[in-house]
Amino acid sequence: MPDTLTETASFVCPTPLGQRDRIVLGHGSGGRLSAELLRDVFLPLFSNPVLDRMDDQAIVEIGGARVAFTTDSFVVQPLFFPGGDIGSLAVHGTVNDLAMGGARPLFLSAGFILEEGFSTEALRRIAASMAEAAAAAGVSIVTGDTKVVERGKGDGLFINTTGIGIVPDGVRLSASQARPGDRVILSGAIGDHGIAILCKREGLEFETEILSDSAALHNLVAAMLGVCPGTNAIRCMRDPTRGGVSSSLNEIAEQSGVSIQIEERCILVREEVKGACELLGLDPLYVANEGKLLAIVAPEAADAILARMRRDPRGAEAAIIGTVGDESAGLVTMRTAFGSTRIVDMLAGEQLPRIC
Repeated sequence: MPDTLTETASFVCPTPLGQRDRIVLGHGSGGRLSAELLRDVFLPLFSNPVLDRMDDQAIVEIGGARVAFTTDSFVVQPLFFPGGDIGSLAVHGTVNDLAMGGARPLFLSAGFILEEGFSTEALRRIAASMAEAAAAAGVSIVTGDTKVVERGKGDGLFINTTGIGIVPDGVRLSASQARPGDRVILSGAIGDHGIAILCKREGLEFETEILSDSAALHNLVAAMLGVCPGTNAIRCMRDPTRGGVSSSLNEIAEQSGVSIQIEERCILVREEVKGACELLGLDPLYVANEGKLLAIVAPEAADAILARMRRDPRGAEAAIIGTVGDESAGLVTMRTAFGSTRIVDMLAGEQLPRIC
């Protein structure tokens, strides 16, 4: 475990200022630089009504059915970590992006970019983990691709997955639908995944092992949607992966034109995760999660939805952590444990690269 400020400083990536003419690690953070990359490069060229909604998935109508469609790439390092590996992570991450649109996940694709010299046995373990995670989630991997790049060009293995699911009638979720007075629900403790990866990567050891929270959330989402069927009680959902809770809330606030106020005392951070964050100078609000969700829900339905979440293993620690407001559109603030208020902005650089 590092015992000097010099050693810990290497874990924190500074804000990359003055480098907008080149891609930097911060462009993959899910924070401010990622948003700039989308706004300045991709959206002007690819803009269309589906993409412009900027949700975790595209929802399109095909033959009268509402189909959810998403794609994701996984470059995590190390490939195997406490609580999971790149294979199960790829399945969980894609299933969850579909679920955040209210979809029932059905099919996945899997593309593998392999580096020359990569262990066949490691690949077999990862593929087996993907198969197990897909079976547990009730989805099938129905197509895929494999490419091999020269030694030194691929860092072992990258995985790309695409997912397709069906959105039930009456379910219409979007980050643009938050309304003043709505409640913000968080499904459990934050920061577990990012800190588990960091500890494994850097060889850090604590008294209690920190495990990734990587898990599929579609069954929890289906249970939540069943509380008030046929209504718009759940406005939107997000899984706070890259950029953590902060980036997800900022995206919702901006897309809905609202403010969001959260309460630090209501946000669960496990003691071992809190200790690691304090040691390394990290803020748990910006650390990636892979098995948690945020939901913006109507105030009259919040207690019923929360009670239903707590009956599910994936939502047993759920809590209402904040409220949507109508002042200072796009602003996210947090009342701290000391009673002061601070702005919770989007991640400016890259705290923990290669986290998912």
